[in-house]
Amino acid sequence: MPNSKDSVLTTRATAELLGVAVSTAQLWIENGAIPSWKTPGGHRRVRLSAVKRLMEQRGLAAPAAMPVAAPRPVPATASHAEFLPAATAAYPVSHDEARRLLALDATGLVDTPAESVFDRLTWLASQMTDSPMALISLATAERLWFKSRVGVDAVETPRDWAFCSHAILQDGLFMVEDAARDPRFQDSPHVTGAPHIRFYAAFPLYDNDQLPLGTLCVLDREPRRLRDREIRALRELADIASEEIQRRTRP
Repeated sequence: MPNSKDSVLTTRATAELLGVAVSTAQLWIENGAIPSWKTPGGHRRVRLSAVKRLMEQRGLAAPAAMPVAAPRPVPATASHAEFLPAATAAYPVSHDEARRLLALDATGLVDTPAESVFDRLTWLASQMTDSPMALISLATAERLWFKSRVGVDAVETPRDWAFCSHAILQDGLFMVEDAARDPRFQDSPHVTGAPHIRFYAAFPLYDNDQLPLGTLCVLDREPRRLRDREIRALRELADIASEEIQRRTRP
């Protein structure tokens, strides 16, 4: 039975992680060098742990040694069409998604129990912005998992439903004033159904290499926007959450 903590990668993400052509990754997957399985749609998927084993066996360089261009800031109101997802992804991703997933794995935080150090931050975010919901989320390849949550019963959501998939593509505040009027989110099950999200604001959470692993976000069921002092408070709390995550990262 696969470990739910072990990230799932597409063939393209596997190729990026290994630093090889997609055709080479496909060959390694097809000949069994990297164990894989097929989705109902016929797409191959592999586990991050299997890719890491192959890297160790073949002495391949870790992705941290690969040159990666700095991410470009994206205005909160801009279209994300320039960040087109990979052919098999249903959400926007950056050019270094495979490296980001490896960095997330190195934190060892996904699917761990609740911790007061994070719960205090979501509570403060909710109180300081007068928001009924607040989350510390971590974006895996398939889901958005909540390390801490206020006012939300679910512990995770599919990645392609997640506002966070857009928020981690920019450096700074990502704010959606009315999700029901935003074409990126108006058909989301979280907008059309419970918890009926209308407002969302988030700052990315970073590892030591400034790779965005998730967000600290606040949500509301009414359209609104944050005031300057609320933005400052949310940013400061996100910085504290990032520092805590960075302390957990394995070398």
